[in-house]
Amino acid sequence: MRPAPSIRLRLTLVYAVVLVATCAALLALNYALLYHSLYNDLDGPSEAKMTAQTAPLSPEDAEKFRAYEIKQAEIARLRSGTLLNTAGTSAIGLAATAVLGLGVSWIVAGRMLRPLRTLTAATRRISQDRLHERIALTGPRDELKELADTFDEMVARLETSFNSQRGFVADASHELRTPLAIVRTGAEVMLAKRQSTPAQWTAMAHRVLTATGRAERLLDGLLALARSDRDVLPEEPHDLAVSAAVALAEADDEAEQAALTVTTDLRPAPVRGDPALLDRLAGNLVDNAIRHNHPGGWIEVTTGRSPGTAFLTVSNSGDPIPPAEVGRLFEPFQRLASPRTASSKSTGLGLAIVRSIVHAHQGSVEASPLPAGGLTVTITLPAQDDPPS
Repeated sequence: MRPAPSIRLRLTLVYAVVLVATCAALLALNYALLYHSLYNDLDGPSEAKMTAQTAPLSPEDAEKFRAYEIKQAEIARLRSGTLLNTAGTSAIGLAATAVLGLGVSWIVAGRMLRPLRTLTAATRRISQDRLHERIALTGPRDELKELADTFDEMVARLETSFNSQRGFVADASHELRTPLAIVRTGAEVMLAKRQSTPAQWTAMAHRVLTATGRAERLLDGLLALARSDRDVLPEEPHDLAVSAAVALAEADDEAEQAALTVTTDLRPAPVRGDPALLDRLAGNLVDNAIRHNHPGGWIEVTTGRSPGTAFLTVSNSGDPIPPAEVGRLFEPFQRLASPRTASSKSTGLGLAIVRSIVHAHQGSVEASPLPAGGLTVTITLPAQDDPPS
C-alpha cells in the first residue's frame, strides 16, 4: 500500500490551490469589468436608443448609423485583441504565482509544523527512564503551544506516577521482607540447635504465626488497594451506617481489651458503590482508631446525610499529631515517629486504602488532629438519590 502524503505536502497543496483559485477569481472579475468598459464610445447613442428607433432614417442619419456600426465592430475587434493579449500575460503570471505559491506554501507549512516535529522528537526520546524530558515550547500561545504544554503536563503526571509506583514497590518489598526474615531466622536458629525443647519450638511457632499473619494482612491490604484503584466499580446501593455498625461489631473484642469507650450516632447514609470496598473503608477507619489509641481512651463514630452527600466520621483519642504530618498518614507505608506505629498489626496501608476507596467513589476525605491528641477523619460520598414516591 502506498504511503499517504505528509501533512506538510497536503498543507502546501491546499495553500497553493487556494492562492491560485483566488488569483483566478480576481482575474475573471477584472476581465468582466474590463470587457464592459474598454473602448466604449462615450459620444455615440446608447444601445437602448438605437433599439427604440422605429421611424425611417433620413439618408444623413442612415450614414451616421452605418458609421456607428463600423465603429462598434472596430471597438469589438480591438477589445477582443486586447483581452486576448491580456489573457496570455495573465496566464503566464498565474502560472508563475502558482510555482511561487508552492514554494512559499512549502516553507510556511514547514515553519508551522516545526513544533510538531519537536513534539515527535521529544516523544521518541522519552522512555520510562527519561520521563524528565520536556518540550518546553516557546512562542505565542496558539494551538500548537497548547498541545506542547498539554504533552508536558501529561509527562509530568506520568513521571509522578512512575516515581510513586517505584516507591510503593520498594516499600512493599521492604515490608514483606521483614516477616519473611523473621520466619527464616527463627527456622535457621532452631535447626542449628542440637537439642531443642518443645517450649522453644512452640515459641518459634508463635513467632512464625505472628510474622505470617503480618504478611497476610499486608498482602490483603495491597489487594484491596489495587482493587480500589480500578476504573470500573459496581454501582450498588449501600448504607455507610451499616458498614460502620459491622466494623464496630467485628472490632468489639479489641476495643474491650483496650478499655475504650465507644460512642456512636449511626443515622442512615445511603450511597452507591462497591459494598465490599465500602465495608473495608469503615473497617479500616475503626481499626485505625482502635490501634492508635490510649488504653482507656475513646472512639466516636457518626454517620448521616446532608444535601447531596453522605458522611462517615470517626474520631479517637491518642497521641498528639502535628498538623503538618497529617497528610502523610494517607500515603502507603508512611508512619509517624510516635507510639502510633507500635502496633504489630499495623501495615501502614489502612488510611491509604481509605483514600483510594473514597476517590474511586468520587468522594473526599479530610483528617484533622485534635488539640488534646488523636485524630478525626471524615469521609464524604455522593448520596444515593431517594427513590421516587
